[in-house]
Amino acid sequence: FDAYCFSTYGCRVHYRGRLRVDHPDDELQPSSEALGDKYPHILSAGMGPIPNFPPPAKVSWRAKDGTPLEAEVDIGEIFRDELIRHHVAREDATPNATSGAPGIILEVNDRTINVYMRAMIWLKQPRDPERPHSNYRDDLIKVFSRTY
Repeated sequence: FDAYCFSTYGCRVHYRGRLRVDHPDDELQPSSEALGDKYPHILSAGMGPIPNFPPPAKVSWRAKDGTPLEAEVDIGEIFRDELIRHHVAREDATPNATSGAPGIILEVNDRTINVYMRAMIWLKQPRDPERPHSNYRDDLIKVFSRTY
């Protein structure tokens, strides 16, 4: 799990008894557009693994226009089916296609909260025949979005 805040003031994300994000109240965080082509692909998860999901993440922030907002994001409900999200066809994946626990990323972007999953999926063949170690996909998949 990890959390990121863009175009917000005072963004705070509490999850699993820990404060994952704690930004200053008086400082506007850079926009996701400031990352250019790297956004959203650089988003990754650093805390975990998390055993089948604790109570909802609590998020508080002020939008770019100064509006105060709060939300509870129930990660367990979003992933209640316990399936790994990816864009690999079954016939292209190896029999044991996943490697470790997937990453869950919560993003606050102005007035919108997005939740993503990122998982390493092993492929039968390299994506690039000239690069034998390109035999995996590690896509960022948006699985939830709500604007407040």
